[in-house]
Amino acid sequence: MKNNTIAFVLDDKIVNIDFTKDTQLKPTTTVLQYLRELPTHKGTKEGCAEGDCGACSVVLAEAVKGEDGQVKMQYKAYDSCLVFLPMIHGKQLITVENVGTSSNLHQVQAAMINTDGSQCGYCTPGFIMSLFSLHKNFSNPTREEVEDALTGNLCRCTGYRSILEAAYLSCSPDANDHFTAKEADTIALLQTINEEGFAITTNQQQYFQPNNLAEALAIKIKYPDAYLITGATDIGLLVTKRKMLLPTVIDLSAIKELKETTVTTSGVTFGAGVSLEYIKQKSEKRFAALYDMLVVFGSKQIRNLASLGGNLGSASPIGDTPPVLMAYNATICLVSEQGERELPIKEFITGYRQTKLQPNELIKSVFVPDIAEGVVVKAYKISKRKDLDISTVSAGFRLLLNEANEVVEIDLIYGGMAAMTKSAANAEQFLLGKTWSRENVTAAMQQIDLDFTPISDARSGAAGRRVMARNLLLKFWVETAGVEVGGLI
Repeated sequence: MKNNTIAFVLDDKIVNIDFTKDTQLKPTTTVLQYLRELPTHKGTKEGCAEGDCGACSVVLAEAVKGEDGQVKMQYKAYDSCLVFLPMIHGKQLITVENVGTSSNLHQVQAAMINTDGSQCGYCTPGFIMSLFSLHKNFSNPTREEVEDALTGNLCRCTGYRSILEAAYLSCSPDANDHFTAKEADTIALLQTINEEGFAITTNQQQYFQPNNLAEALAIKIKYPDAYLITGATDIGLLVTKRKMLLPTVIDLSAIKELKETTVTTSGVTFGAGVSLEYIKQKSEKRFAALYDMLVVFGSKQIRNLASLGGNLGSASPIGDTPPVLMAYNATICLVSEQGERELPIKEFITGYRQTKLQPNELIKSVFVPDIAEGVVVKAYKISKRKDLDISTVSAGFRLLLNEANEVVEIDLIYGGMAAMTKSAANAEQFLLGKTWSRENVTAAMQQIDLDFTPISDARSGAAGRRVMARNLLLKFWVETAGVEVGGLI
């Protein structure tokens, strides 16, 4: 593994950073912090430093080989406050200054002016970058696609109507721009950057970015307590909000084996490094409940960065994917130098931020099986905001009824109700074998109080969480029984 140097494309040229020479930069310096120190890239703003406002949005472009074998540039928006500098090795970094200038506006910038989409201007560069990503990926986008692209950007004064108009105006079928004209040159530049894994060692930190699984496992054995990241949307906050110095980091974002997706007739295996945005796109028709949960997972900038393995490995009691994956009876594959082992995700999380992952193991993949005929899987998320918010209570439910409308199989899995994602075992046992009726479900709702002792925090009181958990079960019954409900309990 080569040492201490990363390279990326910015301003149409390769930028090399040697962390042994540029002592002002740490391996965990964020792209936002780096850009704010450059005199020519002040347009990228710092708002929240945790991915909630979008003022720091940038676009990262990669040279990707398509199914037709052609290498093309792929453009995605990210919150630069969540991206460590080594994570952009081998990529093109695009900021608002690169998109256009006052004398040569890009289509999205012209559209923002023509629709009066900017007032104070603080948030405008971030909106421009999200619109630019939309422009490069969608032709004539739907209202849903536009809103999804802008969910991660907050505006305090203009309002969103004019910005939505700018999106429609700028995303025409002809998405060619000066980036399209320079694409071949950019690909040639990126292909000169060494793709080998690297190690960065400074006086205070070690940062490893292996490019294959074998390297990663060898490093993990040597540094069992290292921080593991793929997108760093969780770990990154330790740096930006808590100002922690992470002594050893293993960055798994460049490992191709962890980004593989395998589709079979029985289900889909998603690599642990696959982004949640990719899974969202691929799950809409096959795993509707998983799609429904990912629709309200963060913003597009965050989903482009966050990985499936990271969301599971963090073992957060309010993680969005564990309840629904458990309801699908998904399994997780763990890998070490000794081999692989699989276990149900229901058994993987053992406590608050605790899992069965051994010090020498990594999460390799997750297998989501197709549901059998007659089985219903639903996912729910209650939060104070619809978009870009943490769960107050979440749930993944699974149900199978027989011809007599009796419960043959049921899983009622909740997040936000305990120190870990957990089943409502008493309620499940109460309903098993009984008729799927309003009377029995109402009685089971009271059993949920025996299953959980939730806490009170900034998002809800304990009593409120109990009400939410009970009412989600009633909502599930309403949606599966196909009847109207007179009132919630």
